[in-house]
Amino acid sequence: MTTIAVDAMGGDHAPKPEVEGAIRAARNLGVRVILVGREDLVRRELEQHEHDSLAIEVRHASEHITMNDSAARSVRSKRDSSLRVSSRLVREGCAQGFVSAGNTGAVMATAKMVQGVVLGVDRPALSGVFPTVTGLPVVLVDVGANVDCSPRMLAQFAVMGEIYSHMILHRDNPRVGLLSIGEEEHKGNEMTRAATPLLKSLPINFIGNVEGRDIYSGKVDVVVCDGFIGNVALKVSEGLVDMIKNTLQESLESTITGKLGYVLAKPAFTDFKRRLDYSEYGGAPLLGVRGGCIICHGRSNANAIKNAIRVASEFSGGKVNQRIEDEFRRWMTEKL
Repeated sequence: MTTIAVDAMGGDHAPKPEVEGAIRAARNLGVRVILVGREDLVRRELEQHEHDSLAIEVRHASEHITMNDSAARSVRSKRDSSLRVSSRLVREGCAQGFVSAGNTGAVMATAKMVQGVVLGVDRPALSGVFPTVTGLPVVLVDVGANVDCSPRMLAQFAVMGEIYSHMILHRDNPRVGLLSIGEEEHKGNEMTRAATPLLKSLPINFIGNVEGRDIYSGKVDVVVCDGFIGNVALKVSEGLVDMIKNTLQESLESTITGKLGYVLAKPAFTDFKRRLDYSEYGGAPLLGVRGGCIICHGRSNANAIKNAIRVASEFSGGKVNQRIEDEFRRWMTEKL
């Protein structure tokens, strides 16, 4: 049975969604979950649910890192934080991965320091999963781990994203594109133009430059960019989805005929919201660290935590980071 540690104190509304999500995962996914945090608070929340027959353990951590804490300073000073204890469980082999909805910078710094980086990777990258019009998800790497990147790092992101798309999303020979302001090779900035020859030299299915609209078109399976652009794309997309959902619902309910139409269209509207709901995709895997690390939204609900645990379990079962290390060792290190 796969074991996943959950930072029970990380999210905006911790530990309620973390505990409820862990219960759903243990009940429906057949995984063992270690909830890490203030034992009294976690157990108090656990007692609100039926859980005696589930594979759930509580591990005490006396501290937690807040969203307002400095990532670098808090990681070093709060050695008994729920985040650090979760990461340590992975390093020691007690868990195969961990999930946190906490401070993103602190999660990344902790995973790098405690678990270590895969041989051959300069910096780990966050991979976001986006829906497309074809119904098949696309992976965007990086969505915020590295705001300043080199062409070499973009090439490494392409390799890691290609492996993740193949192993977890089951895409055969994933199409990899470089996010730019035009499809032509001469377009883009100095970094993207310098990255193109590197990407062409790799044994991946590199299709060249892609534009922002192509993230949702289904013409590409992996989109590579630096973390600054990727995070902007992620946040703009989240805001657009919320605006579309709210505007559509308001428009349908604003008139009598609209209200009738809304009642008739409600199943389709519910499916529309589900397909665009971030909680269905869980969290973003941190590619390139030893052991699994899944980073969630701070506002993650129980469904998001459950799905993040699912992603962590699949990530571990697919041995994604081991595959990344093997590939880098085999044919990437000298070139990158």
